[in-house]
Amino acid sequence: MTVDPLAPIAQPSAVLFACNMNAVRSPMAEALLKRRLGRTVYVDSCGARRGELDPFVIEVMGELGIELGQHRPKSFDDLEDGFFDLIVSLSPEAQHRAIELTRTMACDIEYWPTLDVTMIEGNRETRLDAYRAVRDELDRRIRARFPEVSE
Repeated sequence: MTVDPLAPIAQPSAVLFACNMNAVRSPMAEALLKRRLGRTVYVDSCGARRGELDPFVIEVMGELGIELGQHRPKSFDDLEDGFFDLIVSLSPEAQHRAIELTRTMACDIEYWPTLDVTMIEGNRETRLDAYRAVRDELDRRIRARFPEVSE
């Protein structure tokens, strides 16, 4: 069987999720993939810029039993480890930064356009529902993209 060298890595060993400020989408995705695959894959997240963790993220992830209160947002420039098999960008700005970063490294990039839920207006429950929808969509995509590893 021949392997297509341009085909995406089916089960990467190191994944980076990136969005605008590492405050909503990418920390959610990082936590969801860690919950799914545990320590079998190195997972991190960052933003094109560093922001402040959104309290609604802590609340909706807590509904799943995932504690994000200790997450400290960071930017691409703050990454300690530059080796990733896959970067999943969740915003156009993060996609541009991922392309710049991978000009000198062998790394797959996937673009998963994901709503910037911080733009949603309304009362608290309306906004929480929007955060839950983004969380659930990320979880669905992660489940589809990353098969569970059988021991």
